[in-house]
Amino acid sequence: MNKRVLLAMSGGVDSSLAAVLLQNEGYEVIGLTLKVWSYEKTYFGKKGTVSDEQYIFDAQALAQRLGIEHHVADIQDQFYDAVITPFMAEYMAGRTPNPCVQCNPTMKWGTFVHYADQFDCEYVATGHYVKKVEEKGRFYLVQGKDQVKDQSYVLWQLTQEQLRRTLFPLGGYNKNEVKQMAQESGIEFPTSQGESYDICFIPDGDYRSFLFLHCQDRCEKLRGGVICDSKGKWLGKHRGYPFYTIGQRKGLQVAVGHPVYVTHIDAENNRVVLGEKEELLSKKIALSNINIQKYDQLPDSYRALVRIRYKDKGAMAQIYQEGTQYFCEFDVPISAATPGQSAVFYEGEQLVGGAIIEYAIQ
Repeated sequence: MNKRVLLAMSGGVDSSLAAVLLQNEGYEVIGLTLKVWSYEKTYFGKKGTVSDEQYIFDAQALAQRLGIEHHVADIQDQFYDAVITPFMAEYMAGRTPNPCVQCNPTMKWGTFVHYADQFDCEYVATGHYVKKVEEKGRFYLVQGKDQVKDQSYVLWQLTQEQLRRTLFPLGGYNKNEVKQMAQESGIEFPTSQGESYDICFIPDGDYRSFLFLHCQDRCEKLRGGVICDSKGKWLGKHRGYPFYTIGQRKGLQVAVGHPVYVTHIDAENNRVVLGEKEELLSKKIALSNINIQKYDQLPDSYRALVRIRYKDKGAMAQIYQEGTQYFCEFDVPISAATPGQSAVFYEGEQLVGGAIIEYAIQ
């Protein structure tokens, strides 16, 4: 068996310990760090963030200490086209995207596998907290031991070939165990990084400024418009519809005498629609871009636990197809199903597959 593995190295503790564990298992490890974005373009350098190149320096330093070969892949142009451009387009369409879901199969694993082939590596490996299972010739993911750090939700789009070639050394550990093993290894690990950011190219979370900077040709709709109720009654002015999401209650800056929530974003007419909490409930959602890992195809009238956001506990639902359209119908109504987000299907801890939420049906 080819014992060469290409490890995605971010310079953090997780991928660093993954390198140690792989070496302990007898693998020849080659490190690869992706340069996806120049963070100066998104106000990088604020308090609490690392510098533009620090994560690369950290990965290079650790590779040197471990005596492993290390490379940097500059994929900024490809990343902009494949991840950032769709990210901006989704917000401008009134949707709420999850760029990690798009990035993982296209940019990360696409680049990992490409370089693995270049360096004659049979496998790639990452520091994700998730497990992989092979059953009846198919590969699928299982939630990691650490339920808090479990990252299966954002990996539902990985293909069978990508799964086949990937190792997840940290799947059987929790975060505290990883930190303890890192200390016991006697290796000096990087300390300049904190936990990973939700959106790596907007590390300070200020996506409003990011959109202003990169969508200047569409700034009119970023500066404001009408807030109304479901009947069209004027309630106030919004500060740009891309800066709102379904279910939002705080920061609406309207006074109607009782709590109201964002129930709809009308990008075409530059409106944000507010309503009662009950108006957020939906029994069914329409799906697109479905990808199934565990099965060749879903059985008819398939039932699974469905999570509609990253920290969602999930709800039981039936997933079925009408013509070319997939739907997910829940046993009980769910709240704030958001177009652009992922609906991910589970059997217990096993990840079955997922899809993108297109729209909700009350």
